[in-house]
Amino acid sequence: MKVAILNYNIGNLANVKNALQTFDNVFVDIVCDVDLIASYDKVILPGVGAFENAMKHLRDNNMDEAIYSFIKSGKHILGICLGMQLLFDKSYEFGEHLGLGLISGEVVKFRDSTLKIPHIGWNMIDIKQDRGLLKGIKNNEYFYFVHSYYVEAKYKENILAMCNYGKNFSAIVQKDNIFGIQFHPEKSSNAGLKILNNFINL
Repeated sequence: MKVAILNYNIGNLANVKNALQTFDNVFVDIVCDVDLIASYDKVILPGVGAFENAMKHLRDNNMDEAIYSFIKSGKHILGICLGMQLLFDKSYEFGEHLGLGLISGEVVKFRDSTLKIPHIGWNMIDIKQDRGLLKGIKNNEYFYFVHSYYVEAKYKENILAMCNYGKNFSAIVQKDNIFGIQFHPEKSSNAGLKILNNFINL
């Protein structure tokens, strides 16, 4: 199994790679050459940073087109944190910016003035559809979150799990062979590794 972690000038790549390398028969590369992406079995779009900068880098380097082609081939892609948000139509982070448009919905900021922003730390998920990435994961399992913006998915059928931080938001999403998780599995102990392992074995 060959897995590509896309390097689009965003941090947190090494931690995701280290987590994936704990699995047997999984070969992981950090990839920035768009011509190589199609040769991998699975792609992970990680990310910690700003939506606008991330999308600019993807477009300027034709990574967006490589992602579209990879998905059309039927192979699986996983977005993590910012990587999940990039899968959606648009974000309102410091303006209004178009995303990849792969899943219907928008990225908006937490507005509750009583909350500490960003949302940092362990929080539980509420499973809505027990399949795919959630195999073997218990409802109300805790995962580690770090984010100031969250996804409002347009269609319920794309939401596998929700989380609550002042309001309910999408924690895990799926549309066909496209997957996204808002939390950081590489920082979420055994449950996070299970999520990654489920993705590898899809």
